[in-house]
Amino acid sequence: MRTLRNSLIALGAIGVLTAGSAGVATAEPPGIPDEATARNQLAALTVAADGSMAGYDRDRFPHWSSQGDNCNTREAVLKRDGTRVETGGDCYPTSGSWRSPYDGATWTQPSDVDIDHVVPLAEAWRTGAADWTTTEREAFANDLDGPQLIAVTDNVNQEKGDDGPEAWKPSETGYWCTYASMWIAVKHEYRLTTSGAEKAALTAMLDRC
Repeated sequence: MRTLRNSLIALGAIGVLTAGSAGVATAEPPGIPDEATARNQLAALTVAADGSMAGYDRDRFPHWSSQGDNCNTREAVLKRDGTRVETGGDCYPTSGSWRSPYDGATWTQPSDVDIDHVVPLAEAWRTGAADWTTTEREAFANDLDGPQLIAVTDNVNQEKGDDGPEAWKPSETGYWCTYASMWIAVKHEYRLTTSGAEKAALTAMLDRC
């Protein structure tokens, strides 16, 4: 594992956001692999049945950790994924807009936007993270260096829940290639397993690239 993002660039040194600043954001998580890389990474994943959910609790993945300058991880992603985002001294957005690539909707209120863990915390738990330390799980839940966090419509994120791509896909079919590539990159980086059904669904999504 990425020394869990050098285990904690993630939890302190990333995210130098300036309160009150504005501009056009990248509106996309970093580290999304191209199709060929995603296929190679998918082939490298260990195929195994999902493990038990015994002992799982979201609190075992401390999230929305401080990123400095009064910003937490959620605010850092809102800043990164939005357009012309302005923030107050507390780093909470005061204006801006967010386009959710999962459903194509655009929002101007940050309260209408959730930060999705592309690979849900429960999915990570049952595919390897149950064996991690709390520090490792915190790094995973706050990873700003890979394609694990993305701003999307809140009720779409709630509809997704902890489903894998064999059970849930974005309604925007044109985003399936990107979504699958993001999912695969995260699982590969963190050495999480994949089920046979999940691998088949990801392969089909990559076929749309």
